[in-house]
Amino acid sequence: MDTRDAVRKARDMGLDLVEIAPRARPPVCKIIDYGKFLYEEKKKKQESKKKQTTVTVKEIKFRPSTDEHDYSYRAKRALGWIEDGDKVRATIAFRGREMAHRDLGRKILERLAKELEEVAEIEVAPKMEGYQMFTIFTPRKTTK
Repeated sequence: MDTRDAVRKARDMGLDLVEIAPRARPPVCKIIDYGKFLYEEKKKKQESKKKQTTVTVKEIKFRPSTDEHDYSYRAKRALGWIEDGDKVRATIAFRGREMAHRDLGRKILERLAKELEEVAEIEVAPKMEGYQMFTIFTPRKTTK
């Protein structure tokens, strides 16, 4: 249909001529109420935002000499975060001569991985970054 004819027909009906697909050949247009069209588009965007889930990364920090009680408390917190659907970054901070005992830090991270293996999987294997060793856990995908 010719553009002028489409515009005239839309005005006669008291509606607007709205271009739906401008890149199509020929461009696709509809005769609709433009205000209602904008409202529906806004509603669609809001609905799609509701369905999105944001994953945050929570962090727990250890030291090579972390005490048993402190370790168990932090491990319990990490477990709760993973069950809530968040990622957990476990970090071991080394200072000075502690760098010579990286194996202690690796043992802590391996122990944590073993405790969380039923609900989490390792996204990033334990690795050193400066004076810190870290690993990242993600929640396991559950099949329903």
